[in-house]
Amino acid sequence: MPIARPAGRIPEAAWTSGLREMTEPWKGALGCLGVAVFFAMTIGIISWQALEQSPEEWVLRGRAGGVLWERRRGALLLRALPKGQPGCWQDGGQFCYAWEEEAELRLSLEPPPAPGTECYGVRWTPLRPDVMLKDCFSMANISWYGGASIRDQHWPFNSADSPAQPFVSGDFGKNPTGYGPVLERYFLGSTGVTVMVAPDVPFVLSLESNQHFCLGSAGVPLQYLLCISSDVATAHRHVGTQLVEPARVLPDTALLGSPIWHYYGPVGSAAKIKRGLRSLTRRLKRHQLQEGVLALGERSTATLAAAEYVSMEQRRRRSSAHAWDPALIDPLQLSITLSPYTSIASPLFLRSLRDNEASYWLSLQPRFGGCLVPLLTTWKGRLCARLNVTSEAALSWYLARARALRRALGATYVVFEGAEGNTFLEQAMSPPAELAGDRYVGALAAALATLGNATIISAGARSSHLPLFVQMSPRRSDWSHAGLKGIIPSALHYSLLGYNFFIPDAVGGSLAGDAPGDQELYVRWLQIVTFLPVMAFSTPPWLCCDTWVLNLTRQCIQRHRDLVVPLILKYSEEWLRLGYPIFRPAWWLSPTDPTAFTIEDEFLIGDEVLVAPITEKGQMWRDIYLPGEGHQWMDTNTARVFDGGTILRNYSASLEEVPVFVK
Repeated sequence: MPIARPAGRIPEAAWTSGLREMTEPWKGALGCLGVAVFFAMTIGIISWQALEQSPEEWVLRGRAGGVLWERRRGALLLRALPKGQPGCWQDGGQFCYAWEEEAELRLSLEPPPAPGTECYGVRWTPLRPDVMLKDCFSMANISWYGGASIRDQHWPFNSADSPAQPFVSGDFGKNPTGYGPVLERYFLGSTGVTVMVAPDVPFVLSLESNQHFCLGSAGVPLQYLLCISSDVATAHRHVGTQLVEPARVLPDTALLGSPIWHYYGPVGSAAKIKRGLRSLTRRLKRHQLQEGVLALGERSTATLAAAEYVSMEQRRRRSSAHAWDPALIDPLQLSITLSPYTSIASPLFLRSLRDNEASYWLSLQPRFGGCLVPLLTTWKGRLCARLNVTSEAALSWYLARARALRRALGATYVVFEGAEGNTFLEQAMSPPAELAGDRYVGALAAALATLGNATIISAGARSSHLPLFVQMSPRRSDWSHAGLKGIIPSALHYSLLGYNFFIPDAVGGSLAGDAPGDQELYVRWLQIVTFLPVMAFSTPPWLCCDTWVLNLTRQCIQRHRDLVVPLILKYSEEWLRLGYPIFRPAWWLSPTDPTAFTIEDEFLIGDEVLVAPITEKGQMWRDIYLPGEGHQWMDTNTARVFDGGTILRNYSASLEEVPVFVK
C-alpha cells in the first residue's frame, strides 16, 4: 500500500549529498539557493510530497550512477543508472533530487523580473504514471490572493474551502462549488511571495480553509515559478503585472459613464419586446434617467433576431411594419446578448448538419472514421452544441453572424455569455491539446476582440490585455459573501488579475429567483457600485423602493460620472503603461502592515480615493482603516482630515451616506 512521505520535509540526503559532491564555489551557490528555498518554504510551502516511499534512497548521485542507502540492511550500495536514464545533476544554478522510481524534483535559479526580487523554478516530474504530485502552501500567518474566483468571494481567500478540482473557469450556475469565470495561474502572498504556474501545465487546485491551498497533478509534470520580494505590493508590481501582456488595449470607455438597464419585460414575441422596451424607455425619461444602455438578454435577442430575419425577407417583396427601429429607444443605446451555444432543436444547428458543417461545433472524433459527433452539453436548461473555436471557418461564420445582427438591430454593445468552462472536462473527457485548460476562453476572447472595443464577455483567462469588458457573475440578493459582501472582494480579485474593466452584477443582485425586496440592501449595493467601472440595474428603483431612493439613484449616477469615471480614465493610463490595478486593496499603500492584509470591505481607486461602504445590515457606523502612514485623508462628507496608518473607530455612515476619503 502506498505510504505518503511526511509533509513539510525533503529528506536530509537531498541536501547533504549535494554538498558532499561539490567543489567550494558550487557549495556557496547551492548554499544560497538552499537558504532561499528554505526561506520560501517557511513562508509558503508546507509540503512537497510524492506517493510510495522506496526502501532504497539515493545518498550521492551523479550522471552515470551513485550511492544508495538500503534501509532494511543498513547498507550502502554502489549502482549504475540504467542505460538511457538521465542523471540528477547539481551546478551553480540548479539542484535536483530524485525519489527512486517515484518523482524527480528540480530547483533552478531564474532571472529576476526586477532588482530586489528573486525567483526559483520548481519542477516535479513523475517517474511513473500513477504517481500523484501535490505541493501545498501554508495559510498560517500569511494571506493569499489571486488564483480563481469563487462564489462566496473573500479577500484574502484563506477562509475558502474547495475540493481538489481542475483549475479551469466555470459557471456557478452549473457548479456552485467550482471555480468562477475569471482566473489566472497566479497566487500572491502577503509576505511578498508569489507562485505562478506554467501556462501549459494542467493541474488541480484545492483550498482548505485557513490551513493551506494545494497544487496537484497526476502522472504529468507540475511546474511553477516561486518568487520572493520585500513586500506584497512590490511582489505584485514585479511579478503580478507580467500576467498582462505589454500590448494592452482599452475597451470602449464611453460605457463607463452609461448606466445599464436590463430588460426583464415580456419576451414571448417581438411585438411584446418592442412594447416593453418602449414602456421602459418612457419610464426612464420620466425619471430623468434617459442616458444609458438598454440591455437585452439572450432570449430577447434571439426573438428580435428571428423577427428581423422574417422582416428582411418580407422587405424583399414588400415593405414591412414589423422591422426593428432603433429610434424606438432613443436616446438610449442598445446592447444584445449572444452565446457560443445553440439548441440541437434550432434551425441553425439542423441547417449546419444538413450542410456538412458539423465541424462548427465541439465534436467527438470517431474511432474508425465516419462523421464527427457533436459534443452535447446543457445551457440554460436546454440540450445544446457549443461553438468550435479551433475552427477558423466556424469562428468566421460566428463573427459574421454577430456583426450582421448588431447592424440589423442597431446595437452599440454585444454581450457574449457562456465563454467560461471546459465542455470536455465537465463530462469527464480528456480535451484535445488545443482546448486544454482554459484555452477555449482565450481563443474565444481573442476572436471577439476583433469585433471592436464595444464587446462584453463573461469570462477571462490570459485575456486581460484585450479591449473587452468582463461581465461579473450574478449575485444573490442578500448580505452574504455570495451577495453584497462579495462585491468588493470580487472587484479586488478581478483588478489584481488585470481585469479592471468589469461590469458588476446589477444593483440588488440578479441571480435567478432572487428579487431585491430589501430597500436597505438596494441602497448599500447602489453605494458600492457607484465607485466601480459600470453601474447596472435589473430592478429599477421605482419598482422596489421609496421615492428618496430614486433621487439617490440619480445622485449616484451623477457622482459616478463626475468623480469615478475621470479617476478610472486617469489610472487606466497607468495600467496601460505599467499594468498596475486600478482598484486596489488597502495594503497597496501599507504593504507591511498586517492590519491591511485582511481588509475586504474597503478599496482604493488608484492611490488617491478610499471607499469604505457599509456591508452589514442595519449598521450606521463602521471602523475604517486609513492606509499609508505619512499620508493624510479628507472625508468628502465632512471635510475632516485624518492621518494615514490609523483606524477610525465607530465612524458614522447613515443610510444616505457612504464614507469616501480623498488623499
